[in-house]
Amino acid sequence: MKKLLSAAMLGIVVVGAAMPQALAVNTAKHGEIHGKTVVSGLTSLLLWPGIGQYLNDNETKKNWTHAIIGLFPLFRLWSGWDALIDRQGGRWDGKI
Repeated sequence: MKKLLSAAMLGIVVVGAAMPQALAVNTAKHGEIHGKTVVSGLTSLLLWPGIGQYLNDNETKKNWTHAIIGLFPLFRLWSGWDALIDRQGGRWDGKI
């Protein structure tokens, strides 16, 4: 019984470690920081995540994902940074 549980736990750890890398391919391309991206970063941080991505002409799926996940306060920091550096694409099918 102990061997079976040990093998199951090892399998869970291996699958758990391999799955995020397989599902989250990074497609990010960084732009340059300039006046427009500073304003985009501030709007995404202070007003609502997703607005900065919209101002930086990101894909619609990324704009909506940032707007919805923006319900979590810590994500505002990530979204603001993402808009500041004008990052196009990203992980999770280019949404994050």
